[in-house]
Amino acid sequence: MNQYETVFILTPVLSDQQMKEAVQKFKDLILESGAEMVNEENWGLRKLAYPIQKKTTGFYTLFEFKAEPSFIDKLEVAYRRDERVLRFLTFKMEKYAVKYSETRRNQVKNAEVKEN
Repeated sequence: MNQYETVFILTPVLSDQQMKEAVQKFKDLILESGAEMVNEENWGLRKLAYPIQKKTTGFYTLFEFKAEPSFIDKLEVAYRRDERVLRFLTFKMEKYAVKYSETRRNQVKNAEVKEN
């Protein structure tokens, strides 16, 4: 199994509930394939670098997961078929990217603990 990271942008016209349903749909797809979810981050509504379909903002979500390489095509087809998805990017993480990601997550957890 390889470790992957995928970021997708949902259209900003969705309600909060619709946005959560779309995120859950893709999360369920990943888990149903037998993949292991490593990390999930909701980055919220952010400004786009350039307009996409006349939209200037979008809901960003990041998933890190371990899956078989054959699953990635299935996931990207699901992104393309869903009209709520403006853009997506999925890539295989090399060992240095995995280590960096783990370090970053630990730093965020430590910062949250210190605040409380």
